[in-house]
Amino acid sequence: MRVKPGASRTRVGGSYEGPYGSALIIAVTAPAVDGRATEAARRALADALELRPGAVELRAGAASRDKLFGVAPAGAALDARLRRLRAGSAR
Repeated sequence: MRVKPGASRTRVGGSYEGPYGSALIIAVTAPAVDGRATEAARRALADALELRPGAVELRAGAASRDKLFGVAPAGAALDARLRRLRAGSAR
């Protein structure tokens, strides 16, 4: 995921060609201070994937704009939602 802190509104959608390949973009209004943007991104991702916030956990990238989140449970429905979000269907 590519997190954009300090955005005018929270938005999940689109893709970013980063150093590790295509990443989902998560724009959040929270500043990149004391983990606030990371937490806002985690919650925004959970909301966009229609999951409870506890189902999404940060696995890597606490101090980076490029983050790796783990999502449980994985499955075909989750993959379909991620493809829709990457295609630009912002939520």
